[in-house]
Amino acid sequence: MEITDFDHHTPIEGTTLFDGEMAMKGYALNKMCYSFNAAAAREAYLADPEAYMEKYGLNEEQKQACRDKNVLALIAAGGNIYYLAKFAGIYRLDMQDIGAQQTGMSKAEFQEKLRRAGD
Repeated sequence: MEITDFDHHTPIEGTTLFDGEMAMKGYALNKMCYSFNAAAAREAYLADPEAYMEKYGLNEEQKQACRDKNVLALIAAGGNIYYLAKFAGIYRLDMQDIGAQQTGMSKAEFQEKLRRAGD
């Protein structure tokens, strides 16, 4: 298949495409996460997450995903992974935490899977 023949909107099982529609859906969430570039914003969020989410106009789906610290739910709610990295950093979530979420495993199970893969 030539690249010109590829439909860029073809669903890929298990993948959420970040397109224009998702960008509009996640605008408030991504704007909030972008604010976390500033230490004062991170501190304000941690001091009162509900008020901070309300300030940016997050919808209930986005708020619940934030409360749950669920990166996959944040992506489904329109979050862009580059902005969500700022959110994950607030809670010191690393790539293994996110990998565990993606596979439905605990972090310990995911780490064991990674160890076994190296055998």
